[in-house]
Amino acid sequence: MNKKKLFGPSTLLLSGGLLGILIMGLGNQAVRYTSTDEFCAVCHVHPHVEDSWKKSVHYYTVSGFRTHCVDCHLPPQGTTAYLTEKTKTGLRDLWSYMTKDSADFDWESKSLLENASRHVYNESCIACHPNLFPKELTEEGGTAHLYYEANAEKLDIQCISCHLDAGHYNPNYLHEKNASLAAKVVNAEVYTEPAKIEKFEDFTEYIPGTAVSFNLKAIPGGSFAMGSPDSEPFRKEDEGPVRRVTVKSFFMAEVETSWDEYLAFFSETLSEGRPIPEQVRETNRLAQTADAITGPTPPFGAPDQGWGYGKRPAITMTHYAAEVYCQWLSSKTGKKYRLPTEAEWEYAARGGTETPYFFEGDPKSFSSQGFWRKFFSPDTAVINHYVIYSLNAGSKTKEPSAVGANPFGLKNMSGNVMEYCTDFYAADAYSQTGTEVSDPKGPAEGTEHVVRGGDYTRDAAEVRSAARDYSRHDQWLKTDPQQPKSIWWYSDTRSIGFRVVCEADSLGI
Repeated sequence: MNKKKLFGPSTLLLSGGLLGILIMGLGNQAVRYTSTDEFCAVCHVHPHVEDSWKKSVHYYTVSGFRTHCVDCHLPPQGTTAYLTEKTKTGLRDLWSYMTKDSADFDWESKSLLENASRHVYNESCIACHPNLFPKELTEEGGTAHLYYEANAEKLDIQCISCHLDAGHYNPNYLHEKNASLAAKVVNAEVYTEPAKIEKFEDFTEYIPGTAVSFNLKAIPGGSFAMGSPDSEPFRKEDEGPVRRVTVKSFFMAEVETSWDEYLAFFSETLSEGRPIPEQVRETNRLAQTADAITGPTPPFGAPDQGWGYGKRPAITMTHYAAEVYCQWLSSKTGKKYRLPTEAEWEYAARGGTETPYFFEGDPKSFSSQGFWRKFFSPDTAVINHYVIYSLNAGSKTKEPSAVGANPFGLKNMSGNVMEYCTDFYAADAYSQTGTEVSDPKGPAEGTEHVVRGGDYTRDAAEVRSAARDYSRHDQWLKTDPQQPKSIWWYSDTRSIGFRVVCEADSLGI
């Protein structure tokens, strides 16, 4: 045989072609094999992954089509991005499988929208659901999908922003009804009279017509250094300049307003009209009455997030809803209840201390921030006793019994949930007054309100006594398709709540 013909250009070209076809065939088979649900389950060993998928609407579909792992967790097949993301995801999952212990993972937090949005591709949702307005779509669904079409890009809304349980069933991801939510109020002996207060001391308030009571601590008036000095670790500019602030005596709820307390209000006012306060009407975008509200409307989804009601802090209500609750509580008890001013809140949180926390400790030792935290764990022994925050929360709020009290006897002033104040937020609020001030009320106008205390998702640096934050109205209502949007419940935050104060002056003591 002629060797030149055997190894000629034509033969080599044919051999290369055959080899390429073989490689492509094997590659295609490899892609198919590594795209099966069984292969995905090799690395994704979380025990609820398969169970929740098999209970979801993506498994039990009307048409009988079964949605698979790669249908949601990779871009649409056939696109260039599919192989690219598949390679990246595969390498990342393999590395995690080989180097990490799944028993240490916080699976609860990984199922939340913040994490899920990084692992689900919106274009894949649209590829399977090109028609957003099928015949069986409800009126509420049509409204929501119209809102999505108009605002998806502008507000960075994904399909799972509203359909988080589509691929993995979550029994708590449901739309609450008025009756079912109201029924969660404790069924016990009903109080007929509020507490009678004759002197300035701790007391228990009884809400007439309900089975609900709560404790208040007598906070003696005094002066304190409000804000943080330049030397305080993790200090932010809006925490200064430090002022000498004097506040009058007041009573403050021992704990954040609980679901028991808030649902007593919700249950009673379902059919009552609630006027919007003038301050809200004139300066706040929540002042929209076109939806003819006759009491708090049902929230989007279970507002407790499946964590439980009872003594846990009530969450996801708007600042306006918290104010109306205070009005309702005042009318029920004959006392003057309201949200605390920012000055009252910090004074109460400090409990007579002027250190970063009301307990001993350096924020640098407690915080997870910084390069060295990759190698050395933060000190949690002390802070764990007083604060529900990112390292001990387990991605959810806790009952007050989980922590110890500050020197004034108040619990969860740091962590658990952010708490509303009456003040409008301004980064330069402290510099708008003198260095000495009595009972400051904050800026005269604004669009967002001060929130204090940090929450269960925050680092230790963000739960210092002087740390400030503010509401984010538009961001917290991104996925609410109602027009106008709800003035009662936020659809996109789980970490906001409040606690009440009672004015001592109103009691004549």
